[in-house]
Amino acid sequence: MIILSLIIKAVVSALAILLTSALSIGVTINGFGTAVVTAIVIALIDWAIEKFTGIDASPSGRGIKGFVVAAIVLFLAGQIVDGFTVSILGAVIGAAILGIVDAIIPGKRM
Repeated sequence: MIILSLIIKAVVSALAILLTSALSIGVTINGFGTAVVTAIVIALIDWAIEKFTGIDASPSGRGIKGFVVAAIVLFLAGQIVDGFTVSILGAVIGAAILGIVDAIIPGKRM
């Protein structure tokens, strides 16, 4: 059951990233497979930041600090994942869009 939950979270996160790419200037992605890889990379970066700093990188409900960290995480993921590019403006707009998606979809994404 845990594996199914992780798969569902990865798919939802990938769909949120695809939506962000479609709605945001400066965010491009090559397809669903790249979106899944990006979702996993974002989850790992988020985990590392939260583990070492205690800051949750969720853009919604965490105030300006969470929003800024979410934008940085998106930008870093764009540097790491081949086929996912994010400009600085795209990271800011993308963090806002992901914050809205995070607020609409119940439960914590990856």
